[in-house]
Amino acid sequence: MRNEPLEEKIQQWKPQRLAVLGLGVSNRPLVRLLLEKGCRVLGCDRTPREALEQEVLALEERGLELRVGPDYLEDLEADVVFRTPGLHPDDPALARLRQRGAVITSEMEVFFACCPCPILAVTGSDGKTTTTTLIAQMLKAAGKTVWLGGNIGAPLLPQVEQMLPEHVAVVELSSFQLMYMNCRPKVAVVTNLAPNHLDVHKNMEEYVRAKAQIFLGQRPQDRLVLNLDNQLTRNFATHAMSQVTWFSRAHRPDTGVFLEDGGIYRIKDGSMEKLMEQADILLPGIHNVENYMAAIAAVEDLVPVEAIVQVARTFRGVEHRIELVREKDGVRFYNDSIASSPSRTIAGLRSFAQPVILIAGGYDKHIPYDILGPEICAHVKTLVLNGATAEKIRQAVVAAPQYRPGHPEIVEQEDFTQAVHTAAELAQPGDVVLLSPASAAFDQFKNFMVRGKFFKKLVMEL
Repeated sequence: MRNEPLEEKIQQWKPQRLAVLGLGVSNRPLVRLLLEKGCRVLGCDRTPREALEQEVLALEERGLELRVGPDYLEDLEADVVFRTPGLHPDDPALARLRQRGAVITSEMEVFFACCPCPILAVTGSDGKTTTTTLIAQMLKAAGKTVWLGGNIGAPLLPQVEQMLPEHVAVVELSSFQLMYMNCRPKVAVVTNLAPNHLDVHKNMEEYVRAKAQIFLGQRPQDRLVLNLDNQLTRNFATHAMSQVTWFSRAHRPDTGVFLEDGGIYRIKDGSMEKLMEQADILLPGIHNVENYMAAIAAVEDLVPVEAIVQVARTFRGVEHRIELVREKDGVRFYNDSIASSPSRTIAGLRSFAQPVILIAGGYDKHIPYDILGPEICAHVKTLVLNGATAEKIRQAVVAAPQYRPGHPEIVEQEDFTQAVHTAAELAQPGDVVLLSPASAAFDQFKNFMVRGKFFKKLVMEL
């Protein structure tokens, strides 16, 4: 398949009117690129003009036409529309644009069309960022030039003209990016699937269908890496035209990477090879063993075993993912702010040998919390609740068969700062205090990163 150089795309766009929906930080490099290339660009955002950041106003001075405020999508006219991932593809305004003949695309979709080098793409409900980062680290350890982006890092389309065929692009893709997206990665990875983002997706079926877009465009010469231990990802194999490679901590697959008796092995063409010991992995938690196995399966034939082991023994993790903030008076404080779903928090809880003091709760994504209750009963000594989902989490815990009054002790605090201070006050030497909210941050914070940084600030001030 021939990729179309970006310059050819630009020449097609120059006579047309381009609309970029959303002028947040991630879309600004795209706007800047299009303006530099001489395109007519309309920047659309619901933020009123008086609240726009200076960086956006500076783009207006460079030629960006602004359309802002609550009615920014009303009667919008454009030939090509770059959808922000936060806007559902079935939004009525987008439907009207399609009816008028507009092409609806995205920065990432155009990147796939223009990228000159192989693309390794990762999605899933949990572990996306760590797995994506591990793949990039392993490729770098093998001497490859790697471009990392997508749902993490800098937008890649503005950098595509610097990429060479011998380079490798590694991208993380969210369900919002993948909805209706036309893409064909050389290697696609699905880490796992569990209910998530049901405040945006119409139902679980739509969420799963969005995730499947990562591999539905692949061909027989491409590869799909799937979690054998997850029913939903296992089902994807029946719809794949590409070669399927498995990873598993519970089974020995015909082809792929697996965990057995404390060792990590790879099976290919009927031959089994031991790659490393589980103990070589510096990151805590069995879920990170799964992330490593997914990454190993993705870089097959691209990275020697020595580079894989080197990364395992040195990589300390990604910020906000079971990140050790500090140890004070014998108490260890961990930041797992990325945990915006029950399954993610469960993985965090299972990373520690002893019961923890858990800070949980936040924005409600309309996902069930039933599975979290028994896990909290098994792994938490004190539960400090905060945020919009506090009552839902409490109900899940109290309804768990294992629950006994006071086990765990449940404390509620309306203020996030007070929740952190309360957890610290209740902690004794040898305890672990874990922020792992099982909820998004939007009820109190801009995103999980802001929440995590604020938690770290509070902990460092103790």
